[in-house]
Amino acid sequence: MESLADLERIQTRILQRITNLELCLLPSGDTPLSAASTAVADATTTEDRLSSILLRNGVRDFCFKRVASDYYDWPLEARRDVLGAASIHHLCKSIVLVNTQAPSNVTDCSDRNNSKYYVVVVQYTARFNAETVKNFLYTLNDGKIAKKKFNMRLAPEETSIKLTGFEHNGVTCVGMKTDIPVLLDEAIAKLNPGFFWLGGGEIDLKLGMRTSEFIEFVKPFIVNCSGA
Repeated sequence: MESLADLERIQTRILQRITNLELCLLPSGDTPLSAASTAVADATTTEDRLSSILLRNGVRDFCFKRVASDYYDWPLEARRDVLGAASIHHLCKSIVLVNTQAPSNVTDCSDRNNSKYYVVVVQYTARFNAETVKNFLYTLNDGKIAKKKFNMRLAPEETSIKLTGFEHNGVTCVGMKTDIPVLLDEAIAKLNPGFFWLGGGEIDLKLGMRTSEFIEFVKPFIVNCSGA
């Protein structure tokens, strides 16, 4: 019986990989060519886990791409080309923020509107603007919390890893250890074509996803949180 169970697990894993490969090769409107070219037959454990989460939640238009170890030393144009992204503006990152002035009773992410931590997704070509996020959260809470109680700063790396389970440059909004509310820069929501790239759970693994499906799955707050 134990050997049959092992065989079933292996078969399920193979079928999952076949499904992922087929999804990557299907034509999908204005999806960049990279969506058809980034299928990885020998998927990693991280890729399998995140793919499973995405598929279970109705996300179909996504792909993973593994990049070179010196990827972050490359100019944005070279990163765009290796991923097959539509432009350098379609290259995005996820960073964990901490509210350093949160009241003493706000210690976790249980309240989406007034969380101790947020993940913000911004373009590499943009500059994060903490003041606009502060104003957004103040308004989101109907002005009931003093504006001085919002001071969003980059969370220490060890905190980011503890909350998400992902290292720096590998942070993604999929499969995080903690259900951290997400802020998506509205510039990303307006991208055309609507397919962008972000971290894929490992430093050298990138995830491309249809913007509309990302929004439907992650349900982020869409905020003007960057400056050119």
